[in-house]
Amino acid sequence: MREIIHLQVGQCGNQVSTKFWEKISEEHGIDADGMNIDTGLEDHQRKERMEVYFTHADGGKYVPRSILVDLEPGTMDSVRSGPLGKLFRPDNFVFGQSGAGNNWAKGHLTEGAEMVDSVLDVIRKEGESCDCLQGFQLNHSLGGGTGSGLGTLLLNKIKEEYPDRILSTFSIIPSPKVSDTVVEPYNACLSFHQLLENTDEVFCIDNEALYDICYRTLKISNPSYGDLNHLISSAMSGITTCLRFPGQLNADLRKLAVNMVPFPRLHFFMPGYAPLCGAGSQAFEALTVGQLTQQIFNPKNMMTACNPQRGKYLTVAAVFRGKLSMKEVDEQLYSVQNKNSSNFIEWIPYNIKTAVCDIPPKDLAMSATFIGNSTSMQEIFKRITEQFNSMFKRKAFLHWYTGEGMDESEFTEAESDLHDLISEYQQYQDAVISTSDDEDELVEQEVEGQQQQQPQQELITA
Repeated sequence: MREIIHLQVGQCGNQVSTKFWEKISEEHGIDADGMNIDTGLEDHQRKERMEVYFTHADGGKYVPRSILVDLEPGTMDSVRSGPLGKLFRPDNFVFGQSGAGNNWAKGHLTEGAEMVDSVLDVIRKEGESCDCLQGFQLNHSLGGGTGSGLGTLLLNKIKEEYPDRILSTFSIIPSPKVSDTVVEPYNACLSFHQLLENTDEVFCIDNEALYDICYRTLKISNPSYGDLNHLISSAMSGITTCLRFPGQLNADLRKLAVNMVPFPRLHFFMPGYAPLCGAGSQAFEALTVGQLTQQIFNPKNMMTACNPQRGKYLTVAAVFRGKLSMKEVDEQLYSVQNKNSSNFIEWIPYNIKTAVCDIPPKDLAMSATFIGNSTSMQEIFKRITEQFNSMFKRKAFLHWYTGEGMDESEFTEAESDLHDLISEYQQYQDAVISTSDDEDELVEQEVEGQQQQQPQQELITA
């Protein structure tokens, strides 16, 4: 069995993860106490790959392979007193008393660094109980202090200790319109610098995009964090479907990474989900594979606030759930790629990967989840570097970070790393297929140019 250890760090990471566990427990037929309930699925479908996310304890109880981390006790208390409080192993709650105060340096260098060893002990214990550990999955936000600072510190340590395991993160990134803290651009920029080096897959989720989906598509006039978390958990449930259920085509974290990441630094994905429709209009919809395909490629369904039509897709993965014909899925995706060929990088042929799982989500006949690796992701990095720049120029709020032992050079390094990433995205977006004849001509022109320059240099030296 290929197990995954799930880490939820900080307030946002814990709240989103609780919703995720709620959703997948329901799909696998596990109640709030970890015991079996009837889902209408056959036992082999429901239980065959349960061990990926759950440990089977004595007494028939299923326990999530989840480690809950925060620098203050408040979030843990609310998880414990919530509906899933009895589901998690009590030893897997690791928390401090001081909090990170929205400061990346506190989470990464001081308060978090003091606590990181106790978290690693719990990770090792979970790892030892696995037959064949597939990798780690981290839920955190990049705008605060704990999720961004301590989250990235944990990734560093895990990378050192488990260098050959896949690290994937679900990262809630700051959005321009929905801002909780002033120093978000600093925290996000410093976090991205770490995510670039230490992770294999980053699913970027954006509050602004989620608000837009709730407001425009789901017709919720005043969305709460509960509504946003419900959307995220639906996408996470879809992305992890192939890891949790037997299907016609199965993927694991490594297969996904191999198919989705053409260049090591470009591993930031935008997720999408379908069907999305208002509460009242669900009954009037007849879902088809064509409609689902249309929806998942619609920019309004993306959970990241950037428009994929302004860039090009390097790779795409589409996960369909329900009683579908593989042939129909392939035909629909082939026609999307043909009709919108200008939106796909032409030098990666057949860059849409599909997976189909027979088991639909609860209360739906079928659904589709989208994972896109698009060059338009650079919009997010541009936005964060611009906001970062406007504060860093004036050294605003910097003393909070230097006071925790950081140096200004770390800020400039993180910023230039993001600038490099933006230009890398742009370079591949502009790259076109060149025939071998064109390449020969270019080489000849370069040689001629160099020969012309040589006499001039000789004259100058003379």
